[in-house]
Amino acid sequence: MKLNRIAIALTAVTLAAGAIAVAQAATDETIVTVVKVTGINWFNRMDDGVKEFAKDNPGVNAYQTGPGRADAAQQLKIIEDLIAKKVTAIAVVPYDPPTLEPALKKAMDRGIKVVTHEADNEKNTMVDIEAFDNTAYGAGLNERLAKCMGDQGKWAVLVGSLGSRSQVQWADGGIGNAKQKYPKMDLVEPKLETNNDGERAYQVAKEVLRKHPDLTGFQGSSSLDVIGIGRAVEEAGKIGKICVYGTGLPTEAGKFLESGAINGIAFWDPKLAGIAMNKVAKMLIDGKTVENGADLGLVGYNKVTVEKGPGKGIIVRGTGWVDVDKTNYKQYPF
Repeated sequence: MKLNRIAIALTAVTLAAGAIAVAQAATDETIVTVVKVTGINWFNRMDDGVKEFAKDNPGVNAYQTGPGRADAAQQLKIIEDLIAKKVTAIAVVPYDPPTLEPALKKAMDRGIKVVTHEADNEKNTMVDIEAFDNTAYGAGLNERLAKCMGDQGKWAVLVGSLGSRSQVQWADGGIGNAKQKYPKMDLVEPKLETNNDGERAYQVAKEVLRKHPDLTGFQGSSSLDVIGIGRAVEEAGKIGKICVYGTGLPTEAGKFLESGAINGIAFWDPKLAGIAMNKVAKMLIDGKTVENGADLGLVGYNKVTVEKGPGKGIIVRGTGWVDVDKTNYKQYPF
């Protein structure tokens, strides 16, 4: 009888554990952040944000992934695999937004929540999150470049990819600003692609300097553009003769800011962008949306603006960009 009671008790415990497991399986939520490329500091910093979100939301399985090199086809395959795994939400920083349209539509058709970042032309997304107005950001970089160049001279623009919507908008914002305000600035190389690769940016910048030895300015878009440009400027012995501004991270650009090979950078914190994407994905899972003027509880996203996107979704914009140079870059330890 005693053995029977033990067996019954063990069976009850097993059934209870099974019921708990089933309940957990039914309520577990998985949010996967898919970035353009893994292994670079920009997206390592974003991963810090994703991990912080996961820590603060123990009921959510949140993690980051992406291709080993910046490649639209590889990113697409990762998203297709996540759809097959029936994750709850996908937060993606598209390398080439149009390439992902069919996959993201499939995801939403299957009930997966979709959030994007740096892709305000993406039609198949529920919410696209932008850290700021992209055209204004590019114009702001150009204002700093123009001042450094004395409002005149030859200049060139680099972008990580012509398919990267935000980077093209930054470039166009700078080009448009110079065209409107600084007629003596001569754009000799518009939007040269660097494949979001510092070595490629270095090679492109070297070729530009070979073709235009009297060049006096560069504006970069990818966070690795300024790194490659800075190397090329140092190697050419043209520190102080060429002005360099672009998107970058303080820890990466610091040595070039110190040497003068880079004059200034701008950025937004990828960590905060990662948290913002995941917060919004969780809101969507919970049946909520982002309202105009909402506070996401993050610096730069305390009073967001909301507008209609190109599809059925919305675009959420923050005010999260930061300008730094040699004098203040050390205030930002990333």
